[in-house]
Amino acid sequence: PIMKALTTETERKIRMVQLRTVSKREKILFPVVLLLLVALLLPDAAPLLGMFCFGNLMRESGVVERLSDTVQNGLINIVTIFLGLSVGAKLVADKFLQPQTLGILLLGVVAFGIGTAAGVLMAKLLNLCSKNKINPLIGSAGVSAVPMAARVSNKVGLASDPQNFLLMHAMGPNVAGVIGSAIAAGVMLKYVLAM
Repeated sequence: PIMKALTTETERKIRMVQLRTVSKREKILFPVVLLLLVALLLPDAAPLLGMFCFGNLMRESGVVERLSDTVQNGLINIVTIFLGLSVGAKLVADKFLQPQTLGILLLGVVAFGIGTAAGVLMAKLLNLCSKNKINPLIGSAGVSAVPMAARVSNKVGLASDPQNFLLMHAMGPNVAGVIGSAIAAGVMLKYVLAM
């Protein structure tokens, strides 16, 4: 509803041009440079982003294909199960159903709404300044819900124009949202641990 309220039918039908081909060198340099910058500027976020960069580097290098395949399939499923079990074991109703917890959930919903609206409005602002038009729906994918935010942007775009595929274009802001969230978590850790 936020995306539809902030865009017109014409804006939702904007076709995105084909993305350029990214070279193998760029794909390998991206996680390395990102991790170096984060480690230098914000060391508290380095472990979290380091895992993201390590997985990306394993996949893109093509050198450790078997390890990359294991991490992308079996290991991620096992880790997800154990994470769910460990969080679920600690999630007792009298501890969870507190006003503070419900307030945190409400803040999360509000943050997602603001992030979605801000992304759409920023894309609309960029359209005023650039000659190549951007579909404002991809701006809404700038939250760190991967890949659902990008899929929702694509779905809303397809509802307006069945030939307008925005998924790959929306994944860029989606991954940027993940990186931004990890950096924000690092900043918060830095100040919380300093107290």
